[in-house]
Amino acid sequence: MGWRTASALRSAIISYSRGFSPLGTRIRTYNLGFLGFGNVNRTLVQLLGDREQELRERYGISFRISGVASRRLGWIADPKGLDLKGRGFSRAERNADFNAASAAEAHNVRSWLSAAHADVLFEATSLNAETGQPAIDHIRAALEHGAHAITANKGPVVHACRELRDLAAARGRRFLFESTVMDGVPIFSLFEQLPAIHLQGFHGILNSTTNVILGEMEQGLSLDEALKKAQALGVAETDAAHDIDGWDTAVKTAALINVLMDYPIRLDEIAREGIRELTTGAVRNGRRDGWPFKLVCRAKRVGDRVEASVAPEKVLSTSPMGKISGTSSYIYFETDIFPGLAITEENPGLYATAYGMLADLVRAVA
Repeated sequence: MGWRTASALRSAIISYSRGFSPLGTRIRTYNLGFLGFGNVNRTLVQLLGDREQELRERYGISFRISGVASRRLGWIADPKGLDLKGRGFSRAERNADFNAASAAEAHNVRSWLSAAHADVLFEATSLNAETGQPAIDHIRAALEHGAHAITANKGPVVHACRELRDLAAARGRRFLFESTVMDGVPIFSLFEQLPAIHLQGFHGILNSTTNVILGEMEQGLSLDEALKKAQALGVAETDAAHDIDGWDTAVKTAALINVLMDYPIRLDEIAREGIRELTTGAVRNGRRDGWPFKLVCRAKRVGDRVEASVAPEKVLSTSPMGKISGTSSYIYFETDIFPGLAITEENPGLYATAYGMLADLVRAVA
């Protein structure tokens, strides 16, 4: 090793020990709280572990997990950090091993956030399409506590986006939600990088469950049989009514309209029709004729309003939407500058959703 290389290495080691990354970025440690500990947040914990060194060296971000909360686990918090590796999260472990007296004391999210000294909240509780609660209250509590709020829950974006964004700005924090539509694809952050552009409308396919079901119906299965197969594959929930009846797509459509078109649309203003009434014969014939059925969302500006719909449509098999299958998604934006701007996401996994939340962490604190 030459003297210049050795000198540079010594300098890097000294900087690292003083709280700077090898790139000269100051390193700060953030306490992370995970509210809801299902597949998404558990995968996010794994991804954070995989990217820990890169986050530290490239972005100056160090972290400790100081809070985990769910219906099953209760409220667990330790500002010095929780060791989640190899933990089964049994009741005995919660009471004995986590050394978190706050678990018994934290009766609500606010006291839990305080006990965890949380700098960032990752909110991944179940969607309530009708009201967005209690996720809205969770995020409001985090912002008032002084933490950045990152969510994979579409409800707060649909029902309280402006309020929560204004609150975040007033507290000098961020309210981010990249994982709410098309997993971790940077849709919302993309438009942040397109200043003074006017979105006129969009259309696309945003629900993977109905994609899979329609694909199986094209092979001759009934809707019920196709649903059972999708559930066996882990694509569909046990109760898939929100997908089949178009609610999931409608909520995602409303989120895109609220944020990207800056129009506060209500769910009941979106004309909604699911795939429940489609027959196997109609679906098979559509594919045979080169016009397969897809559950399509649409939005467009009409004067000072935005009109939107979700409904099954026949689309040309050779068109971009006609080629979408499996768990893939597609969105096509019409703007005043770019007449057509399309994004396709092919068969994402849980890591894609978790990545969107990790990317939001970097945006919030780096």
